[in-house]
Amino acid sequence: MYLTPEQQGLLDGAKGETMAKVMKTLVMYGEVFGADKMVPVTSKHNHLVTSFGLKALTPVYGLMDELIEAGAVSQQTFSADPRPVDKNVPANFLQNLIFHKFMYSKQAPYEEQLKKLGLMDEDAFSCACYLDQMGNKPQKGEILSWAESSAVVYANSVLGARCNRNSGIMDIMGSIAGFVPHFGLLTDEGRKATWIVKVETTEKPEAQLLGSAIGMKVMEDVPYVVGLDKWLGTELDDAACAWLKDFGAATASNGAVGLYHIENLTPEAKEQGESLVADGAKVYVIDDAELERVQREYPVIWKNADARPKLCFVGCPHMSLQQLKDWTENVEQGLAASGKKKVCIPTVFTTAPAVRKEFEKTDYAERLKKTGIILSCICPLMYMNNPLCGPMPVITCSNKLRTYTTARYYKEAQILSYITKGGVDA
Repeated sequence: MYLTPEQQGLLDGAKGETMAKVMKTLVMYGEVFGADKMVPVTSKHNHLVTSFGLKALTPVYGLMDELIEAGAVSQQTFSADPRPVDKNVPANFLQNLIFHKFMYSKQAPYEEQLKKLGLMDEDAFSCACYLDQMGNKPQKGEILSWAESSAVVYANSVLGARCNRNSGIMDIMGSIAGFVPHFGLLTDEGRKATWIVKVETTEKPEAQLLGSAIGMKVMEDVPYVVGLDKWLGTELDDAACAWLKDFGAATASNGAVGLYHIENLTPEAKEQGESLVADGAKVYVIDDAELERVQREYPVIWKNADARPKLCFVGCPHMSLQQLKDWTENVEQGLAASGKKKVCIPTVFTTAPAVRKEFEKTDYAERLKKTGIILSCICPLMYMNNPLCGPMPVITCSNKLRTYTTARYYKEAQILSYITKGGVDA
């Protein structure tokens, strides 16, 4: 790997032993993937995936102390993934005991470490850090050092920034050094599509379901998706971006997609068209029957498959402002149609702190509250990791949450029916 004199100096200890360790870690990481050089991180802000003070992450806290003591702090301010708990989200005494005493007992001191390392502010906790209100939206072509999979795929695909699917802690390492290894999705060749996905559905496909199908088929490869512009249009407006946010999260969690191209819509696809498709690309056709097959084959891992849901999560990744407004209207209409005033199942909508603040300035906030729905900024996945929460029959329209937990997936219309009528067929 070629290193500039500045980079070689860091590796040789020009800025101390700790910074030399950081640089050595990045070099070794790059060598594993055949990186030819290190390139500067050019984004204004970074994003850190490890936001939770999990007791099992004790080695991380020692690492953070070493970095802070040596002054090897981030060269960028950064946002972080969501906090893991919220007192407003339903949990019984024993579940709360597990959360606060055994799982996330290090949350407060860890957040103090994050502040010293360069956390943007008290509200900088969201997996959707790229939402306008969060203040961490990369520009096209910027080089990032991120690890959160749903954020990486959005930044690469919708924003046209460049970032590999890094592991946790490697994201802060790149930010501290100011350099990341040049390989994979940072290269022009690595951004070419090796799959052509033809969407031939008779109606607009569910974002989370289509993303799941593509992710499971192409795995870590790059897909070039044809036929979606029929449903999404050719401009990245709020509706298209929200749809792509959820779609990308499903491709990244149900597979390992770090970049997708949507014909006539995403930046590189609009600029370069089919020249983005590599020679010998495979073809995957998705029609109504294929999506039905994909959903039908999801495993149901509840102890009782016929149990009545005890909790519903919507917002993984975090919901956008427009999604909150749309869901509020849909829930109101669903309740009115069923003659009910409040939702039938305890339901939590999750969003970014800055988005919640904007939402609370509108009349939608009070309207949503009247339906009985709880608005939170937590990570549903971290909630479900509680061994006393995992066995609960939880439903969701998030394929990411379904993949990593015991939550059961339903389409958005099915979720709406469940929470406003008491069942899918009610």
